[in-house]
Amino acid sequence: MANDWIDVCIQERFDAGELLSRLDDPSIQGAWEDEGGVHLYWPEDQWNEDRLASVRLVLADLAPSMGDISLSVRQVPAQDWNETWARSVKPLHIGRLVIRPSWESVVLGPRDIEIVLDPKQAFGTGHHATTRMMLEWLQKEIHGGEKALDVGTGSALLAMAAVKLGAASAIGVEHDSVAAECAREYLGLNHLDDRIDIITGTLDDLPGEKREIADLVLANLDRQTILDLTGDLVGSASEGARIMVSGILVEQQDEIVERFSSLGLACSERCEDEGWVAMKFFRPESCDGEA
Repeated sequence: MANDWIDVCIQERFDAGELLSRLDDPSIQGAWEDEGGVHLYWPEDQWNEDRLASVRLVLADLAPSMGDISLSVRQVPAQDWNETWARSVKPLHIGRLVIRPSWESVVLGPRDIEIVLDPKQAFGTGHHATTRMMLEWLQKEIHGGEKALDVGTGSALLAMAAVKLGAASAIGVEHDSVAAECAREYLGLNHLDDRIDIITGTLDDLPGEKREIADLVLANLDRQTILDLTGDLVGSASEGARIMVSGILVEQQDEIVERFSSLGLACSERCEDEGWVAMKFFRPESCDGEA
């Protein structure tokens, strides 16, 4: 007999891929973002109060300023599973980028760029403000031929967008093995296997031949992870490269700027959306032309 499902609906906008990575629970069978929040799914026979407590702890860590975040738990009959997914995940337009599940057709404009993402573990649609800001910036920052590095790539959405916008290649680094495998499937779905590499692990796990200095470093993570990785992000960037970070709450931005400044970088631009901040950093040149 088919197993029913537990639908945990978090009624705030979070990145589904980041939530899955933080929960690190192999029993989660699906996740997606919609306009009202994020849905996480467990088989009913694997759901318990300990898992609910884990969700609450992760939410408190990701957004401590929000207090108790509203969420609901409901049972979903097994026969409604596919219908529920198909009804809930809709195409998303962000500038020229059109992100859609494979079962939703869209009419593309002459300059539109399509990315196909079917909902599954590590699924991130771009609805969350942190991802949306990065996608909007990529459309201005990609001039053609760049080598991009996407740290904490999740569904590889940013890496795929960078390449489809004109970057020559991209490397996505993801420590969660389930997310990394999903990302590889998305590359195949979008015919990008030959231009994007997904590395399971951390920046330290990049093989020697992959340790190229990037022209564009992307990190849509969280405050603590960005602070921990700042030196590695800077060390992965070429002279004159842009480092774009997101996943930072408004009240956390000064700490991030201070950390990058201590390594000789300046914040050239910032963007705020729904209480979240994205920032661009670069290494300024001195008057004699040296960094």
